[in-house]
Amino acid sequence: MFKNMKELVSKAKEGDLKTLVVACADDKHVLEAVEKARAENIIRPILIGNKEIIIMLLEDLSISSDYYEIIDEMEHDKACDYAVKLTSENEGYVLMKGYVDTKVILKSVLKPEYEFKGDKRLSHVSLFELKNYHKLLMMTDGAMNMYPDVDEKQEIIENGVSVFHKLGILNPKIGIIAAIEKLNDKMQPTVDAIELIKRNQEGILNGCRVDGPFGLDNAISKEAADHKGVKGDVCGDVDMILMPQIESGNVFYKAMMFLADAKSASVVVGGKKPIVLTSRADTTESKFYSIALASLIA
Repeated sequence: MFKNMKELVSKAKEGDLKTLVVACADDKHVLEAVEKARAENIIRPILIGNKEIIIMLLEDLSISSDYYEIIDEMEHDKACDYAVKLTSENEGYVLMKGYVDTKVILKSVLKPEYEFKGDKRLSHVSLFELKNYHKLLMMTDGAMNMYPDVDEKQEIIENGVSVFHKLGILNPKIGIIAAIEKLNDKMQPTVDAIELIKRNQEGILNGCRVDGPFGLDNAISKEAADHKGVKGDVCGDVDMILMPQIESGNVFYKAMMFLADAKSASVVVGGKKPIVLTSRADTTESKFYSIALASLIA
């Protein structure tokens, strides 16, 4: 497993050059991240949005517009439609959400005429570099699926596992997060955890190792797990944590970013191509790392 974002970026630079299509690219932080990825020879950029503003922002950032293909489209819904269609139709293209509401770009992604979504469930994954964890940690899902049932959780896990496989991690350790570490019939996340472990043992959910339910502490801390009597080689060494619902994932993400000074990379997976999808409040650095991750798994 990658230990930090530097290793992830180095791996992305070794891969084939991808074309990044940015929907609604008229935003300073987006353009800074895209330029960094272009300069690192990770992507070739296509920018869709208000061309006048994009050029003005590039000039303010001392970036030459000669490096960019810019498609002028001021209406957000049309810019997203164009970006999704272009990405879907071309090999080696990756989609990125610029300064636009997530629901607007997802509306375009879900349009059947663009054949972008496919048959799989879309889910959001975030990789974190954390000062107190020994490798990159994946969290899912804090942005897409609100209250998934056990079947939907299996699909979300499978999407995350597919990302690991593309990164070369063939048997990732998955921790199912709940409020407690034991089965309690009145707490659905613990019931789901037991079912997901059963499916993993039976080969229905494969390509990974699943364990839980875990409180967050014993999922990521072997010391905490030992203190509570939680056994196994997944606790304290998880590659991915599955959150019970969107609130947990969203709060975890923002706590890591704004309180724990984490570095992160986030994409939506399950569709025809990965989607670089970060919060509009995310830093240039997070957007850059997200581009690197998407280019690796495209």
